[in-house]
Amino acid sequence: MNTKKELIVSDPHIMMGKPIIAGTRITVELILEKLAAGETVEQILDAHPRLTREAIQAALSFAAKVLRSDVVYPAAETTA
Repeated sequence: MNTKKELIVSDPHIMMGKPIIAGTRITVELILEKLAAGETVEQILDAHPRLTREAIQAALSFAAKVLRSDVVYPAAETTA
């Protein structure tokens, strides 16, 4: 059984090296964008039959790990 770490891979020859779900061309970025847009896990799984719940969870875990780095990403200020 794959671990979460093995589910996320990066290859400079696939999707310009962006992190993807192993064995697919589905990027972590795409999964995050779909979730942020309000799609449910079920909707994402229906649209991408090769994905699993475990792969979506791995994408979320990967993103959280990346954001724990020491780099601060300033958000754009909004004016009300």
